[in-house]
Amino acid sequence: MRVFLLVAGFLRDLFRSRRMIWELTKKDIRQRYLGSVLGVLWAFIQPTITVLIFWFVFQVGFKSVPVDNFPFILWLVCGMFPWFFFNDAWLAATNSIFANSFLVKKVVFRVSLLPIIQVCSALVINLFFVAVLFLMFAVYGYPPDIHNLQVFYYLFAEICLVFGLSLITSSLVIFLKDVGQFVAMMLQFGFWATPIFWSLKMIPEGYWWVFQLNPMYYVVAGYRDSFIYHAWFWQSGWWNAVFWLEALAAISVGTFLFKKLRPYFADVL
Repeated sequence: MRVFLLVAGFLRDLFRSRRMIWELTKKDIRQRYLGSVLGVLWAFIQPTITVLIFWFVFQVGFKSVPVDNFPFILWLVCGMFPWFFFNDAWLAATNSIFANSFLVKKVVFRVSLLPIIQVCSALVINLFFVAVLFLMFAVYGYPPDIHNLQVFYYLFAEICLVFGLSLITSSLVIFLKDVGQFVAMMLQFGFWATPIFWSLKMIPEGYWWVFQLNPMYYVVAGYRDSFIYHAWFWQSGWWNAVFWLEALAAISVGTFLFKKLRPYFADVL
């Protein structure tokens, strides 16, 4: 009960600071690409090139066949786009307090905003790729469908997950520098452990549950259910409960750690 009240209070503070979060998010996006010729366009160019490279390697090089009668590129981007957001948001949020250590010593500044600002920055860029997703399916002859709107539910679910994880890692990295390397390693491992380039049907059904416990599998599969298989999220059954238990556990643990360790940030930094 105490943890629930702590989380509720923390989320209430974030809601009250929504205007400040939005202003700092815009500032973060501008500063991230300040000085480069193409500026913020790099945020869209790099992921696009990455998708094109993987598409060329797998579809042109390895002659990948359509997956469930859908073009491989459409099946691929349904997994790649949510992963880009998860990767960028978690990595940036983990290092957000270090990157803005000068703000930690300012009593008037709410340090808890730093991780969520990084998540919001990644979200703004990700919304562009969600729009691209709709466009790509339309170009390939798959007009918008009511199931497509579920992508925003899965995007919200992903935000909750990465927010909880970033609270944990951004708190711990202040005291354990290895946490940053651990997150980078987990993202690299998770990229290949999540069925982004390969289908779960490629392994024996008895082992599916191992990969389904990965919360990002829920999001990636949800994107594909929304655009390819046209299945509603409640058809995932009890895996919905598993995901939200994992996400809420991350938020609860992250909120608890952040509140407990916050008074010592300035001393360590």
